[in-house]
Amino acid sequence: MYRYDHIDQTLVDQRVAQFRDQVARRLNGSLAEEEFRPLRLQNGLYYQRHAYMLRIAIPYGLFNSKQLRTLAFIADKYDRGYGHFTTRQNIQFNWVTLEDAPDILAELAKVEMHAIQTSGNCIRNITSDAFAGVAADEYVDPRPVCELLRQWSTLHPEFAHLPRKFKFAINGAKEDRTILLCHDMGIELKKNNHELTADIYAGGGMGRTPILGSLIKTNLPWQLLPSYLTALLRVYNRFGRRDNLYKARIKILVKALGPAEFARQVEGEWLHNKAGDDNFTQAEWDRVAKHFTKPAYQTLPKLSDEQVINTANEAERVAFTRWLERNVKPHQVSGYTSVILSLKPHGTVAPGDATTAQMLAIADLADQYSFGELRATHEQNLVLADVEQSKLYELWQEAKRQKVALPNIGLLTDIIACPGGDFCSLANAKSLPIAKAIQERFDDLDYLFDLGDISLNISGCINSCGHHHVGNIGVLGVDKDGEEWYQITLGGEQGNEAAIGKVIGPSFYADEIPDVITNIINTYVEQRAENEAFIETYRRLGVTPFKEAAYKNKQENLQKKNGILVGEVAL
Repeated sequence: MYRYDHIDQTLVDQRVAQFRDQVARRLNGSLAEEEFRPLRLQNGLYYQRHAYMLRIAIPYGLFNSKQLRTLAFIADKYDRGYGHFTTRQNIQFNWVTLEDAPDILAELAKVEMHAIQTSGNCIRNITSDAFAGVAADEYVDPRPVCELLRQWSTLHPEFAHLPRKFKFAINGAKEDRTILLCHDMGIELKKNNHELTADIYAGGGMGRTPILGSLIKTNLPWQLLPSYLTALLRVYNRFGRRDNLYKARIKILVKALGPAEFARQVEGEWLHNKAGDDNFTQAEWDRVAKHFTKPAYQTLPKLSDEQVINTANEAERVAFTRWLERNVKPHQVSGYTSVILSLKPHGTVAPGDATTAQMLAIADLADQYSFGELRATHEQNLVLADVEQSKLYELWQEAKRQKVALPNIGLLTDIIACPGGDFCSLANAKSLPIAKAIQERFDDLDYLFDLGDISLNISGCINSCGHHHVGNIGVLGVDKDGEEWYQITLGGEQGNEAAIGKVIGPSFYADEIPDVITNIINTYVEQRAENEAFIETYRRLGVTPFKEAAYKNKQENLQKKNGILVGEVAL
């Protein structure tokens, strides 16, 4: 993975010293909150419902065991013994004090981490495929491009005050694991006649107005990414809606102009800067790419599924096989696999949370089984990317002890959820109790395996940090006259068939949600064809049978409330 050079380390150290001075002036009253707010946001520090929240960048989801141990130390000393991994491949600490924030940033700087540009109207943490460099279906390893663009965008003076926040996703594999089309900027890398090129998608996003991105440029040589992206961001900077916070994202501009006209304006701007000095060179590629060489893989035979299963004790083979099916992914190198550690225990902690003890133990697992490296996923889980097949049973046993081996990856209880109203001051409703109630309702692994792939995403407000728009089932917290209600969307999907879910109708009370989800799932079970996934059944049948099932209990409850029992006269 990439290692800081002198320039990187100097920049991060200077930012820590700068912020320490800013915090001291805020605490002694010489810096007013309205002046301090943009400064703390530039360093990822938000004030939430109960305390400050610090969001730390994990660039393109890649970090190492030493860094994870530092995160565990921060959780233990400065927070409440846990951290929350987000859908943006970041980690958040929700109980930080202002006085401690500079010390936390100093600890991060010691291990080549920071919180720069995890907030504010700038280019945010650049995200990518959690399996980059090891995925069996990969065309191009996107990590060198991710790192080049991270360096290009960090503290870029021209793009420090955009109309609104700006999010990148970069993919280089056959399967899109980045939610590419739901980002302000999606970059699809590919080889074109052996040359590395990029297709550019712009104007995607979730939030108040969910839109899939539009293809505006094809076959862009990788060297020209800086000049082309500069032109694109200049058009956005010039015409983005600064007068209206809710219409300030680039997706609104692309929709208003139309993708073709937006692309034409970008091309016109690009003509003035196409040969810009900031374009990438082969020397820059070589400087960065040397950090993404393959680890010291052994020459190992590829084991069959049966051979791997037979490494387990006979009494544990059924459970081990389930874990292999859901949590273990193919690898480019013979004899190796990638393993997903689930941070979604049923009904015990919030999705994406990891305790200090778990972080320390996972760091040890990374050292022992995966060359000391880890990945954070968009689905709020962690990945050990380079595990020998012959050691999977041993790893599984260790992961079970740390409660990160639940075989529910891609299943209904692998819930994506934001912190919601328990923490976030922007939230309209709580997310975590809803996730807990659903996980408790669907706690039978046999049943979950029979249901197969179903994504369920929960957001506490329209900002969609839980990505509810692209969940097969989405749950959105809404406010009605000071009460918490929940809106259901169906038909969303991430990946190559990305789609935005549709709202099925009026919202529900919190205590109705487990029954609503149960009725939707029961309809799927009753109506599905053989080997048909939930999203396929939904597309075949349409929303009507699921909508009728979702509101079944609500109608019965309303009738009972009005003194009417189904099939009987009024009491």
